[in-house]
Amino acid sequence: MTKQEIIDNFDPSQPGLADATVFGLPFSAEQSEIIIIPVPWEVTVSYGAGASEGPNAVLDASFQVDLNHQDFPELWKLGMYLAEIPESWKINSDKYKALAQPIIEALEDGQNVADIPALQTDLDKINIVCRDLHTQVKETVLHWINQGKKVVLLGGDHSTPLGYYEALATKHDNFGILHLDAHMDLRIAYEGFTYSHASIMYNALQIPQISKIVQVGIRDFCEQEVAVVNSQKGRVLVHTDTDLKKETFEGKTWAQQCEDIIATLPQKVCVSFDIDGMYSWYCPNTGTPVPGGFSFEQATYLFNKLAESGKEIIGFDLVEVAPGENDDWDGNVGARMLFHMCGVLAKNNGMNVGNRAEFLRK
Repeated sequence: MTKQEIIDNFDPSQPGLADATVFGLPFSAEQSEIIIIPVPWEVTVSYGAGASEGPNAVLDASFQVDLNHQDFPELWKLGMYLAEIPESWKINSDKYKALAQPIIEALEDGQNVADIPALQTDLDKINIVCRDLHTQVKETVLHWINQGKKVVLLGGDHSTPLGYYEALATKHDNFGILHLDAHMDLRIAYEGFTYSHASIMYNALQIPQISKIVQVGIRDFCEQEVAVVNSQKGRVLVHTDTDLKKETFEGKTWAQQCEDIIATLPQKVCVSFDIDGMYSWYCPNTGTPVPGGFSFEQATYLFNKLAESGKEIIGFDLVEVAPGENDDWDGNVGARMLFHMCGVLAKNNGMNVGNRAEFLRK
């Protein structure tokens, strides 16, 4: 069947097809405009675990997402497809995560890993396998970009987008990252792990094509990270949660704050969204929760404003969704945020997502 025939025979008002791709959509990868790369990886987690289960949690919850989105009612017709990935990604995540735990425990006990040959050997192995993962992600992303697809990444912990950024850097010589997060993620080789989830933005700064990182919602950081920010001479701009809240308490609106944030971004933008940027009730099982944050609606409003700003959105990643043992709330929130972000990407890139639904209020 042609794609149009599939659209004509699909009822978007019914639950998503259980044997279909993400959001229950009936399209193949070739028929889909947006390819989602799942990266079930969390080798270097230092507090809570579960991010490697995030892609499956989002996938499972996605079948219950109603497709008639108020802002993007025809987004589903473009097609979104969850790409197939090597089984080794999840296998290696589990294997090397177990290998990393004794290293983390030794550091917590005040030991120097370099003085323990077996642990130092394991640390070296972990850094190598993490680098291999990023290279494979880069190759996977480029495979789909070269077929004319819009490609996004679904983590996994926040280390996972590095290869994605490297792939974008081969296609764009100057772009920025709009980084929503509770953490700066600017630690240098945190706990000895070069590719720690806490080091993703420091590693991103090593990519020369990334000209600016604008951080939003930050409320946890260390002295080393502040030093990194101050050493970058404006290349990293930080909007802490405390500063944003102070402005709102004194009368500045979120709309005005969004305008200010967007104005500081370069013309091309990739969005990096760590789910723990939001209030913790949206993501109670995420790995490193911090009090404070912003709402789901604040995030989507910012994304909508970015889509309408004249800036070019070249991609996004959504990371650190971790399912609970007894509920699927985190996956539910993640699935809906993923759908909205796909709509923002599509609209910004001139794809037909339909006209925003308006309702008679008389």
